[in-house]
Amino acid sequence: MKVEGSYPFAAPRDVLWPMLLDPVVLANILPGCEKLEPTGENQFHGILKIKVGPVQGKFMGDVVMSDINDPESCTITVDGKGAPGFVKGTGALRLEPDGDMTNLHYSGDADVGGRLASVGQRMLETSANAIIRQSLEGLGQQVQARMMAGASGELSPDDLPPPPAPPSQTQFAVGVAKNLVEEYLAPDQRDNLVKTGLALLGVLLLIRILINWWTNKIAQKVVNKLDKKE
Repeated sequence: MKVEGSYPFAAPRDVLWPMLLDPVVLANILPGCEKLEPTGENQFHGILKIKVGPVQGKFMGDVVMSDINDPESCTITVDGKGAPGFVKGTGALRLEPDGDMTNLHYSGDADVGGRLASVGQRMLETSANAIIRQSLEGLGQQVQARMMAGASGELSPDDLPPPPAPPSQTQFAVGVAKNLVEEYLAPDQRDNLVKTGLALLGVLLLIRILINWWTNKIAQKVVNKLDKKE
């Protein structure tokens, strides 16, 4: 299973970087995260509840950050297992400054086994991308909260306001469905799908009109015959 992408943040790199290493922030942006605690320097242990297609359950695992090039890049190693199976993977994060913005680039490769692997690679990659996308959106909210706190002067940039609730399982499922549509259908295909749907709707309406007309004709003939018999 491979994942790769990027995400823009409206904040300088020196604001974003420490938040990527903060277990409190990470625990509150990961969908289904029940616990994420430090066990050593740049090492964490967590519990994550996920649902991928018909497979769902809890994973317990360890996360290790290495090759840290503060505040530019790092490598992340994940080793987790649970009733649904196991996940072992390595990924890389890189922060690229762009004026007042920062672009986060990520890539990763993971081995998946057990029942989790039975859902297929496409569904696994789509679900992984949904988790990553929702996590980054949550991180973006936290970054904005920290920036506003620092700009207002009421709080120091290190006093992060209470984080928003992590996405629910329903919100996560909606995100997976959205990613599936976006992944399976290119923009031009989506337009064609809409046009096809409208054309089909028009055909169905025409058929209904013809059926109603034909039914009325038959009904009128029956009425005329009854009138003649009388």
